[in-house]
Amino acid sequence: MAHHSRLAGFIIDSRTDDLDASATFWGSALGIRVVDPDSGGTGQYAEFGSAPGDLHVEVQKVEHPSRVHLDIETDDIDAEVARLEALGASRVAFVKRWWVMQAPDGQRFCVVPMQTGNGRAEPNRWD
Repeated sequence: MAHHSRLAGFIIDSRTDDLDASATFWGSALGIRVVDPDSGGTGQYAEFGSAPGDLHVEVQKVEHPSRVHLDIETDDIDAEVARLEALGASRVAFVKRWWVMQAPDGQRFCVVPMQTGNGRAEPNRWD
């Protein structure tokens, strides 16, 4: 079955006790403004606005070592995960509504539900 996917954005995983300080640093470093310092109300995510290409960028408070990962958004999570596994990726964990995956080179990334109406480029169609 055909499905669609595209780059959604970048998530800055920050092992910190001070999400606000981390978000302030990254906002200043990247030249983008924090628009929601407590996205979701859990104290775990700080969201930025007006990123280049209308990409989603946020700082996420984590327990693992700090790193940057990307999100791929899709209208069919199962189909996209299967496509990426065929390319050599592996599943790491299912979290809330998305899959954390690992590329063959060890990089982690997430496959998340498609967000519409955000001004991003048209998604790729996979048959």
